[in-house]
Amino acid sequence: MKKSLRTFVPGALLLAMAAVSAQVHAATELTVYTAMETEVLAPYKKAFEQANPDITIKWVRDSTGIITAKLLAEKDNPQADVIWGLYASSVALMGKQGMLEPYAPAGLDKIDAKFHDKGDPPLWIGNGVEATAICVNKVELEKQKLPMPTSWKDLENPVYKNKVVMPNPASSGTGYSAVNAWRQLFGDEAWSYMDKLHENIAQYTHSGSKPCTMVAMGEFPIGVSLDFRGVMLTRQGAPLEIVLPQEGLGLDVNAVAIVKGTKKLEAAKKLEDFAVSEAAFKLYQPYFAALALPALNQPIKEMPTAYYDRLLSIDFDEAGAQRPEVLTEWRKRYDSKSEPRT
Repeated sequence: MKKSLRTFVPGALLLAMAAVSAQVHAATELTVYTAMETEVLAPYKKAFEQANPDITIKWVRDSTGIITAKLLAEKDNPQADVIWGLYASSVALMGKQGMLEPYAPAGLDKIDAKFHDKGDPPLWIGNGVEATAICVNKVELEKQKLPMPTSWKDLENPVYKNKVVMPNPASSGTGYSAVNAWRQLFGDEAWSYMDKLHENIAQYTHSGSKPCTMVAMGEFPIGVSLDFRGVMLTRQGAPLEIVLPQEGLGLDVNAVAIVKGTKKLEAAKKLEDFAVSEAAFKLYQPYFAALALPALNQPIKEMPTAYYDRLLSIDFDEAGAQRPEVLTEWRKRYDSKSEPRT
């Protein structure tokens, strides 16, 4: 009996030690909500996990509108640890509702002050700037004998009836950037402008990059869309011209923020540290014409040189605060032309 007890106790200890060791060495999994384009997620994940082998990323990816709604619905029981790659106008709304953990990562002083929260420490920090431009299929434009638009106001021209596609701002951050820009540019006349534009819209898509893709395929001649999707499609040989409207470009910036209440705060801080590091910005470089770290901005040959001059100055806190009211009005007026949800 004594012998069997002596045999049993060391074995039990070994099992317990093995279990503790497994827990110590198991990677911490961060649930990260994002609206970034799918093709960039794998390289970002790989680079972060190589730099932090004790942490893994579990992406939850959808369009800006859906991720924003999901975060707000989970406000009292947050499921995400970090937000990485959601537009600042949405993230700022989370900040106003007390849903974010303030943090000042190393290198914050190198980030353009226009592209991070004004708090000390900040609630969110921007990464890559995305603008809303006009994609034009040059072949279709010539075939249909349509004039080349050069401004937002040009898109009111009745000659473009059913020729224009754009993102639904309730689903797409790119779409909301456009609406926010028009409200800033045209003031009280913005809704009147959108009423006239609506007459020419064939469809509102649920993706910010889809209009440019549809235009590249020849389905429509003109699309209000994500600027860099036009660059990427041009590189692939699509007959596109990227038009930067003379009045200015609406924009937003992909942001990183820690969700308040995360039980993995130290790991979340490491992710934010990485997301604003020079190494991360070099990963962003191929996908953005402008970065929140201006020292790494590089001219892009496919993008017109007026790009930087036409970027509007956006108050992301104001854009976020007004978002619910603006989208309610937009849906009431224009949602009848939105594509069906799949």
